[in-house]
Amino acid sequence: MLIDVFDKIATVTLNRPCQHNALSRELRGNLLIALQALDDDDDVAVIIFTGAGDKAFSVGADLKEFEVAPLQPEEMGVDCPIMQAFEKLRKPTIAAINGYAVTGGFELAVNCDILVASTNASFADTHARVGVVPAWGLTQYLAMLIGPVRARYLSFTGNYLDAATAKDWGMVLDVLAPGELMPYCRKLARDIIGCDPRTVRDVRAAMRVGLHQTVCQGLLLEAELAKQSVRRFDAARFGATRRSVISRGRDQIVPEGPV
Repeated sequence: MLIDVFDKIATVTLNRPCQHNALSRELRGNLLIALQALDDDDDVAVIIFTGAGDKAFSVGADLKEFEVAPLQPEEMGVDCPIMQAFEKLRKPTIAAINGYAVTGGFELAVNCDILVASTNASFADTHARVGVVPAWGLTQYLAMLIGPVRARYLSFTGNYLDAATAKDWGMVLDVLAPGELMPYCRKLARDIIGCDPRTVRDVRAAMRVGLHQTVCQGLLLEAELAKQSVRRFDAARFGATRRSVISRGRDQIVPEGPV
């Protein structure tokens, strides 16, 4: 695994390109260490996950290793270390899908906050074909992203989904040419970093509670966090913030009709 930190953006690269970045036991262990360390690193504000090479984000568990060293029960489910590390993570995450995202690799992607794909990307849930039930949240998160009917279709069949359709279904934010994927994700990360970090963290936490628990619980947390944000609001410094927000909005507005 490769980890690069620059300008408060951490890029975590699954680095087994010859094995399509399959999640071996060693790589799973390194991923857990990375999640815990980056969450504690004050120099990191956003984390981008991607795969080495141009073929795969990750194809999931290393099936060759799986024959002799299968997943253990303690590595599976909401209480397992990887799931707990994602649950405790306080920083926004972006999955830069540069190729195959299959089974466990697909699960890793949908644990991230925002998914962005290259035109080379494709997605598949082959758990039912392998004979192992998803253990990192795919049965729940996939339905949240694309709806239950489409999620059932993918999980019941193991069929592949291309990047363009994934965007049409609302699973990925955008689809870029391979060479444009990482620059786009870094620009997205910088946009996030440009916001108030405490507020981003609180909004993310409220969204995750609403999605992962119940809407009512999410609304209760949102209300409490909103009250906290008002209490710490600095009116004296807000003028500069307001001007910056308005200026940025004007820069992003696309004029209607010919200029």
